[in-house]
Amino acid sequence: MLAVDTKGQTGGGEHTSRRQWARDDIRVSNPKAMQRSIAGTAVGNFMEWYDFGIYGFLATTIAQVFYPSDSSSAVGLIATFGTLAAAFAVRPFGGIVFGALGDRIGRKRVLIMTVTLMAIGTTVTGLLPSYEEIGIWAPILLILTKVMQGFSTGGEYVSAMTYVSEHAPDRSRGALTGFLPLGTLGGYVTGAAVVTLLKSQLPVSDMLHWGWRVPFLLGVPLAIVTLYMRLRIDESPAFEELEQHTEHNDAVRGTGWQQFRQTIVRQRKGLLICIGLVLAENVTNYMLTGYLPTYFKQVGGISGSRGLTMIVVALLVMLVAVMPLAKLSDRIGRKPILWSGSALLIFGSIPAFLLIRHGGNYPLRLLGVLLIGMALLCFNSTTPSTLPALFPTKVRLFTVAIGFNISVSLFGGTTPLVAETLVSGTGNMMVPAYILMVAGVVGAITLWFTPETAGKSLPGSGPSVATEQEADAIAEAGLREQA
Repeated sequence: MLAVDTKGQTGGGEHTSRRQWARDDIRVSNPKAMQRSIAGTAVGNFMEWYDFGIYGFLATTIAQVFYPSDSSSAVGLIATFGTLAAAFAVRPFGGIVFGALGDRIGRKRVLIMTVTLMAIGTTVTGLLPSYEEIGIWAPILLILTKVMQGFSTGGEYVSAMTYVSEHAPDRSRGALTGFLPLGTLGGYVTGAAVVTLLKSQLPVSDMLHWGWRVPFLLGVPLAIVTLYMRLRIDESPAFEELEQHTEHNDAVRGTGWQQFRQTIVRQRKGLLICIGLVLAENVTNYMLTGYLPTYFKQVGGISGSRGLTMIVVALLVMLVAVMPLAKLSDRIGRKPILWSGSALLIFGSIPAFLLIRHGGNYPLRLLGVLLIGMALLCFNSTTPSTLPALFPTKVRLFTVAIGFNISVSLFGGTTPLVAETLVSGTGNMMVPAYILMVAGVVGAITLWFTPETAGKSLPGSGPSVATEQEADAIAEAGLREQA
């Protein structure tokens, strides 16, 4: 038997108890299955955020291709970012659909569905006619493709983090889920690099005529590889174990009110924590990757290619640091790292934007970008292991999907649109810094109520370990304790 501390593991409130586990209840992770799971999910995240990245980095070009009458003013950029915001507006609906499906039919099937829809959306975007060719139908079709991708994205990242969390051993969950933001950052970096290369090699006329299509069409072979890899992954062991219990089927296939009580009413504390942490992370995320390319041009003195280069450098630094920081969270806990991110947003945002605006040379301006990137790094290295651990297995994917996507849609995906609108309306170029400070305050308040999840079993699951020897040792220690 194993005595396990289950403090704060219900998601609906904290309590302390000691539970005895039989040896058969201690799950030993399968290394090969774990490797396939990480590769299949991380490459999907790479593809998802590669597509978002190239759309943000091509915002000024897309504004001219699809909204030419307003492309010379802020109105064209607002329309372009508004199209992106429309995609995020449907994310909660995708989260509800795929989250519910994931708790009913399994995580693997949902991951296959989401990557298929994303692949279709990316391919169609690269083939769309321009405004000059079909008129008003061009922006309408662009909106439709982004909405379809937004719907699939509502289930993609949350399914991936839930899936990997359920595969990972308790003591290394932070390190293994760290591969997800590694894939995300890799997608950003690749998207930025492709756009920067094209803009540096192609004249503006070619970029407007056909060059903007290239990054989207390059995603097609990647989508095929991703789908193949996901067809080879195993189902989540936590879901397979839960599926064997008839009470699980009754819980997830109950009436609408019963499911609402399971996912909203009983898990309301965890949901609020999820929304708050995701707000702080994604406002920062979309400010850095979605709005800064446009902001560089507005502040003057920073060309499009040099601005993108600074963002790529910041993302490369994050790419190198994300795995060590994720591993560190297994040793010292998730919350110290999350507290650091909130503090950087509150106290570092104004210095960051002052450096970007008045740094005088590129190293100082890059330092401002890096300050924002380091704040983001503290969140995206730890939230994939933190959020799934707030909820029990039978409603985990549904609740994470609802909280995550509501927050991203309301606060994250709309950040470029809100920032551009406020900057254009007020003329105050420091508005983005104030937005990040508010996000940091929300993150700090949320952390006050967040339980530490590092090293603990997922709610509703038994202990998960890396080796048979570790499982035997724990079980024997439990037997000696009983004796």
